[in-house]
Amino acid sequence: MPALGAAAWLGGIAAQQSGRATYAGLAGLGLIVWVLAPRFGAGGLRLLLAVLVVAGAAVTGTVLRHDAVRGSPLHDLAAERATADLVGTVVSDPRQVAGRAGPQVVVRLRVREVTSRGHRLRTGGSVVVIGAPGWTTAELGSRVLAEGRLAASGDPGTAALLTGARDPVRIRGPDPWWRASAAVRASIRRAVAHRPPDQAGLVPALVDGDDAGLPDAVERDFRTTGLTHLTAVSGTNLTLVVGSLLLIARAAGVRRRWLAVVGLAGIVGFVLLARTEPSVLRAAVMGSVGLFAFGPDGRRRGLRALGVAVAGLVLVQPELAVAAGFALSVLATAGIVLLGPPLARALARWLPRAVAEAVAVPSAAQLACTPVIAALSGQVSLVAVGANLLAGPAVGPATVLGLAGGLVGLVWPWVGMLCGTAAGWSVGWIIAVAEHAAALPGAAVGWGTGALAVGVLTVLCLLLGLALPRLLRRRSAGAVLGVLLLLVVLGVPGRLWSATSGPWPPAGWLLAACDVGQGDALALAVGPRSAIVVDAGPDPQAVDRCLDRLGVEQVPLLVLTHFHADHVDGIDGVLDGRSVGAIETTELADPPGGVELVRRAAEAAGVPVTVAPYGATRRVGEATVQVLHPDLPGAAGAADGTVAGPGDGSTANDASVVLLVEVAGRRLLLTGDLEPPGQAQVAALVGDLDVDVLKVPHHGSPHQDLAWLTGLRAEVALVSVGADNDYGHPSAQVVRGLEAAGAEVLRTDRDGDIVVVADPAGGVRATTRR
Repeated sequence: MPALGAAAWLGGIAAQQSGRATYAGLAGLGLIVWVLAPRFGAGGLRLLLAVLVVAGAAVTGTVLRHDAVRGSPLHDLAAERATADLVGTVVSDPRQVAGRAGPQVVVRLRVREVTSRGHRLRTGGSVVVIGAPGWTTAELGSRVLAEGRLAASGDPGTAALLTGARDPVRIRGPDPWWRASAAVRASIRRAVAHRPPDQAGLVPALVDGDDAGLPDAVERDFRTTGLTHLTAVSGTNLTLVVGSLLLIARAAGVRRRWLAVVGLAGIVGFVLLARTEPSVLRAAVMGSVGLFAFGPDGRRRGLRALGVAVAGLVLVQPELAVAAGFALSVLATAGIVLLGPPLARALARWLPRAVAEAVAVPSAAQLACTPVIAALSGQVSLVAVGANLLAGPAVGPATVLGLAGGLVGLVWPWVGMLCGTAAGWSVGWIIAVAEHAAALPGAAVGWGTGALAVGVLTVLCLLLGLALPRLLRRRSAGAVLGVLLLLVVLGVPGRLWSATSGPWPPAGWLLAACDVGQGDALALAVGPRSAIVVDAGPDPQAVDRCLDRLGVEQVPLLVLTHFHADHVDGIDGVLDGRSVGAIETTELADPPGGVELVRRAAEAAGVPVTVAPYGATRRVGEATVQVLHPDLPGAAGAADGTVAGPGDGSTANDASVVLLVEVAGRRLLLTGDLEPPGQAQVAALVGDLDVDVLKVPHHGSPHQDLAWLTGLRAEVALVSVGADNDYGHPSAQVVRGLEAAGAEVLRTDRDGDIVVVADPAGGVRATTRR
């Protein structure tokens, strides 16, 4: 069974990357099996054939799903950026994000009908809606009418994006089970509403994955300390909820088959409460598999269950094959199944059994996931195991009490608040652990994301996994490892690492891409403690901290490429405590909210705002700066050099200010959110341009003139993008294209702050703060 699960997973990955070409590889493998068949016994041959069949099924399922998406009328209309009216069912909870034109809401819709250009069609497909704040009222399971403009999606499982969506028109409410689920979720939030914001945000996230109220600071601390799994629906949640339910059923006298019915009902109820999204289904399945690990013959039964689970999930949801969450979930479960029991048995020689298992489970899961976490984040957390061990005892009480507060609160709100108070106390300990661990020097250290770095880390983790059960059989070895863990938790390795890793930023830096989430904020060094800042990101605190780390005190020029929120909302962070000489913007004064925000901030700081002069080349400190774009019709006739837009920000990307900068003999092209029509205008203007550094347009969106971008022959390509963003940025196709053209692609979501330094050999090199 494990082999079949691996075959399905690898087949799904190959099909996601190569599509139908994967069939050629399967055919080659089939030919090899046929040639070597006499050397295998009957059992081995049956296994190989089964592996090929399962892999082929995964490939076929993926190809058919992609064909269905590409064959959908929604896909064609999105390519033409057509306006449309959609009738569909809401299949995710609305989530508010900082959008281009201010606060926006993201929600997923399963479409039943589309009307566009005078034609009405019945169709299927999934669409991500990016709409006005009115979408917060869209209830999961309800049927709505949505109006907006379709756009291409970078996710192969999503037919289109619906951008600029107007408030939904409700056609039909959700089914009773969704209304009941929503009532319980709301009751959980009410039960902890009187607690401090961090506790009130974490309890719902811990119980049912509702992280809408979770403060950003808590999320950052959890990422640093390896506790992120607690803020998302995981197999742990399922195990705690269903395990508690079974204990209550046993106490009530329920036995044998009826216990299985109670357990199944608990799983179904948990899935409805946490939503039937792929991540929740994955968590439910993996949590069920984890229950096998510590039972009789746990390793054999657990591996079989894991193989079946992986194969089933990939066949039902092919996109899971390349999902980072799926990989982490599978590896964590595999770690618990393979390493958990022997590690627990070794520790149980000199620790109580319950304590041994409490230490073994998070340690095994963390060790198995470490290489993937490093590949995704570029970091290895030095405090993850210790933080999980310290936080672990509070997870069960917090989850069970939070759920009890929601259920009881439906009938007796005051009792629900009492349960919520106890749940708040429990998560208070978890928050304290994360906060103090994240504050330790070197709580996480940088680690490469390349194949060699991840391969070395994988080998180290495998060796450690083999050695730990042998080492921990003896109390003395356990004491030594405990002291080492204590030194790590106290930050001693971090202090040594920090002392030898060199200063930040490195001497001679030219350009910095700040990690400000889903947005742009760049700093271009033009003198001692002086930098041109290009865009301010969505968060004043994030850009302020980044400029502080860079030591920037003077900003002779702040360029705002366009007025979308993810480029201008952080302007106060740039202006705070720094001398800013001038602010230059695009000619297109749209969206109005961004224009007004910039006007007010500039007036309060006493800094003049002008339009970036098209075609002008000037010297700013040590840099030569040329404005390549835009040159909008009608701008010259306006009193302030601007032109009005449609008011919704839909045309702002292509009005981005584009700068060609030369500093220290290197060329840098900063492109804002420029889209293909604007890219074509710049290409026509500059001809065969060769640059050293490219700021990839629009966060690596799939909507690019990739031939032009790769033709720039950049050595380094920077993608400013937020972790786990809902837009699918950056596009894998764009990243692969740039890498194939010879560029080193770095991303702020994985690499944090990125700095480009002049290489003595004449080129450039990039270094990251992580």
